[in-house]
Amino acid sequence: MVEAHVVDAWTREADRHGTPYMYAVFLAGLAAPLFLFLAGVALAMSASTRSATAGVTVAAAATRLRGWHVFALAFLFRLQSQLLGWGALINFLKVDILNVMGLSMVAAGAIWGLGSTRGSRVALFAIATALVTMSTPLVREASGLALLPDPIEAYIRPLAGRSTFALFPWSAFLLAGAMVGELVVVATALPLQSGLFAAGLFGIVAGSWASFQPSIYPVANFWTSSPTFFFIRLGICTALVPIAWAIDKRPRLPESIRPLPGAPGILIALGRSSLFVYWIHVEMVYGILGRPLRRALPLDAALAATLMLCILLYAIVLWKNRIIERVKLPGAFKIFAPVLK
Repeated sequence: MVEAHVVDAWTREADRHGTPYMYAVFLAGLAAPLFLFLAGVALAMSASTRSATAGVTVAAAATRLRGWHVFALAFLFRLQSQLLGWGALINFLKVDILNVMGLSMVAAGAIWGLGSTRGSRVALFAIATALVTMSTPLVREASGLALLPDPIEAYIRPLAGRSTFALFPWSAFLLAGAMVGELVVVATALPLQSGLFAAGLFGIVAGSWASFQPSIYPVANFWTSSPTFFFIRLGICTALVPIAWAIDKRPRLPESIRPLPGAPGILIALGRSSLFVYWIHVEMVYGILGRPLRRALPLDAALAATLMLCILLYAIVLWKNRIIERVKLPGAFKIFAPVLK
């Protein structure tokens, strides 16, 4: 996520046309699918944990409420951007990833509550993922949607200047993540992880193969609306879950010789605080702080800056955790829990 924004904002024009930049952009393109996919994984795991003590109805309601909180945070994020001078006032209504994430979480919470068993939830999330993905090319070309007000249409399909993301197909990454989260809850051992890795590879291979076949849609753009590209990226996201599991199981340095004893590893810390990291680093990259570097760095320097910014963000996250760990957010301030906690 950080690499995506730093490379986009700070790489100089002369370096934006070669093969290395294309590879960097492809890697950056995995940030948004992973952000949504892992939000779905966490949603299902959290709902399952809560349901064990509070029941399915309460857990589903809490999940939907969390989604509405994230949706509201999308507008607070835009308000912050406007106050810091990010452009025209119409940008306040622009549909970005937090808007899509919030509404997708609400939908996922509703779907999760419909399932009476874990198997039925997995099936429901699989069906919902397939429906959103396979209907995206048709939704993108549906003439009737033009009758909707632009701010509403922008949530369904991209509109120039009004959408960075849209529910079709981006919500499907979160729904697929919830399906994986349901599986991870009950089995994190090697057989499941091997199965997820195999499923991820199958998605990559099948999607790649299908991309060379005649399209079943009148109009479909591989890079934007095609289900084949979606399943390639979903396969990568799924295959990364067992890779992350294997990394987590690796031998660790003894506490006494760690560089920062007691501190979580950088990937764990940044992952747990991903929404907080998103919130602050976008302003650091695109806002006033990053303005002197706007399109000014060679690509290798932009990549080095990505690493340095991640280290800085890690330090900020550790500081935030120390400050906030014993703080209970009162009343309306609970809306900031997804960011701060």
